[in-house]
Amino acid sequence: MAVITHYYRELLNFCLRKVRDPHAAADLAQESYARVLTMERAGQAILEPRALLKKVALHLKIDMDRRAGIRRHDVLDELPEADAPALPTHMQPEEVYASSQAAEAYLHAIEQLPDRCRQAFSLYAFDDLSNKEIAQHMGISLSMVNQYIARGKLACAACRAAIEEST
Repeated sequence: MAVITHYYRELLNFCLRKVRDPHAAADLAQESYARVLTMERAGQAILEPRALLKKVALHLKIDMDRRAGIRRHDVLDELPEADAPALPTHMQPEEVYASSQAAEAYLHAIEQLPDRCRQAFSLYAFDDLSNKEIAQHMGISLSMVNQYIARGKLACAACRAAIEEST
């Protein structure tokens, strides 16, 4: 360890040339020493401490630059409106509102179906049961299930047509 401390001033100057900030350079030098000493304590042989310290410092500088690049951002409120990042279309307030209105319209159309028809269609559309499973679950024939599902699909198609007409 006594040998490795001989390189501190040289390493600090090296770091200062890389970052041009005395505080950041001191942090880089200190972290470089900490990592090299950890390697030494772990039993690794350090043949060229000067080269290793500089290499570790360079890697730390690269990591520091990457973090700074990720953190670099503009204050959104200060950006011109044209440069401000836009939400994806599906997240625009108008689209979210229209989507929720459409969902309510579909649910209303399904609620207007007769009870057994609504139950069969709900099992088909929301619970993803097969027609055969619905027939077994409800204790009705497969052809009746097919009729109920067809009726539910027609109600939803009419709802979709009404929504498309209104937009």
